Amino acid sequence: MIDLHQRRAGVLLHLTSLPGPFGVGDFGPGAYQFVDWLVSAGQRLWQWLPINPIGPGDSPYQSVSAFAGSPLMVALEPLIAAGWLPMPTLPEGGFDHSRVDFAKVMPWRLAQLRIAANGFFAGASAAEHSSFADWCAEQSGWLDDYALFMALERAHDGAAWWFWRSDVRDRLPAALDAARAECADEIRFWKFVQWCFDHQASALKAYANRHDVALMGDLPIFIAHHSADCWARPDLYFLDDQFQPTVVAGCPPDAMAPTGQRWGNPLYRWERMAAENYAWWTARLRRALHQADVFRIDHFRGFAGYYEIPASCMTAEEGEWIVGPGKALFDAISAELGELPIIAEDLGLITPDVIELRDGCGFPGMKILQFGFDGDAENEFLPHNYTRHCVAYTGTHDNDTIRGWWHKASAHERAYAASYLAPGDSEVHWVMIRTCWNSVANIAVAPFQDVLGLDSSHRMNVPGTVGPHNWSWRFRWDMVGHEPARVLKSITIMSGRGPEKALTAMAA
Repeated sequence: MIDLHQRRAGVLLHLTSLPGPFGVGDFGPGAYQFVDWLVSAGQRLWQWLPINPIGPGDSPYQSVSAFAGSPLMVALEPLIAAGWLPMPTLPEGGFDHSRVDFAKVMPWRLAQLRIAANGFFAGASAAEHSSFADWCAEQSGWLDDYALFMALERAHDGAAWWFWRSDVRDRLPAALDAARAECADEIRFWKFVQWCFDHQASALKAYANRHDVALMGDLPIFIAHHSADCWARPDLYFLDDQFQPTVVAGCPPDAMAPTGQRWGNPLYRWERMAAENYAWWTARLRRALHQADVFRIDHFRGFAGYYEIPASCMTAEEGEWIVGPGKALFDAISAELGELPIIAEDLGLITPDVIELRDGCGFPGMKILQFGFDGDAENEFLPHNYTRHCVAYTGTHDNDTIRGWWHKASAHERAYAASYLAPGDSEVHWVMIRTCWNSVANIAVAPFQDVLGLDSSHRMNVPGTVGPHNWSWRFRWDMVGHEPARVLKSITIMSGRGPEKALTAMAA
């Protein structure tokens, strides 16, 4: 846990964006090298996106499990070092080092993990087998259902769970017992993958923390319909007798989306979760806090009030706002887990009830500098309107890069930004980073693309679109050089966010 009232700075970079030889960033050597780079740049926070298994469109925000970790992030190097996996042969043509080709990477990585699992179960030591068994027992509350879900998905050729054989779809006890026996090897494989993920995630967190770098995770509010969570507890969601959502999540129409946004996630039956003292959410947060020190909760406003869309409506035009669980949810979680290190993603349509919930819980919100230049001096995203208890961002994973935004901004926005910031064209990214860092916000964060001064071709995601341009960006160390760390460290020290004091650094 970190002190969210302490002045510090950090960088947003998803794990999959790290360099590495096996097609996608993971918990391997590249992650440790990035921690070292953060230290060299005076940064004390590393923020990433959700690390759960990816879903449709390769999105980390649509996962088959709220508890499991992504198999893609399991580093192969430790498995090779343990003797469970021979040095892999890369697929024909190798991998792209600037983009993740998920369709190519996923089956290849899973094949390597299956080889490693066979190596482990055939040749691991008694102590390693005991460690695995103990961990499986400790995590059984979510792991058993997840591993069985993944095994059944494979047995049904990848079909969504509501198309499975009715007895396992309906979770009849005799059918589940038979499935566990029939799929024992496959279940064991998925448990092995999660064991590896957990050990590697814990090791990276320990390394980062030893170097005074805190990790910030990302927790989506909703889960995917095709998920182990929904299959295991369909009673906690608005589903009909065929297990189809009756209402789904989204956002209402606005100027940017005339028909709104229909996300399609099933909505929680909050009254049933409340009857169980929000045990599912407490378990989810407990597991998440083993993997990171602080969490951004995506779409925080949904806890105050969420937009409910009839599932029959293919747009978001017919929805209505429904009151969410509010502070009772977070009170129940904190009663079990103590003070919650949460940052509220309070962007979009923010109403007084959302502000009341955020402030009542004591969670800092987010301020995005790119949103500040509409010409209104009272704009909450302009730094002179910030409060200390917030996180200042140049942009997020959903924004264009600073340089991309600067060159695409309207004449009005650009003129206002030019007057406010006085940037040079080649230095606009440093000016905006310095502006965030010099604000009163306790925490300041910039995407790594902004630190490197990259253009729009390097952005992480374009909301409302699907395609290989989303979620796939990777960097190479030859893109970085020495200057970004030097400049960022200087800005960080002078703004009082670094481990060193400004006067000491200047004297040195």
